[in-house]
Amino acid sequence: MTLGGWIIMIISVGSVSTLFGWCVYKVLTTPNEEEKMHGFEIETPDSK
Repeated sequence: MTLGGWIIMIISVGSVSTLFGWCVYKVLTTPNEEEKMHGFEIETPDSK
């Protein structure tokens, strides 16, 4: 592989890894996140 290929591969893998690490950090360190979770229950016409 050429030098340019190595540089692009290192930049792309590094940026994806950094983004993944930041997302994991934010999920694990956000306080009281379970209180802000919203969901919904699907009620279909045949479930009544």
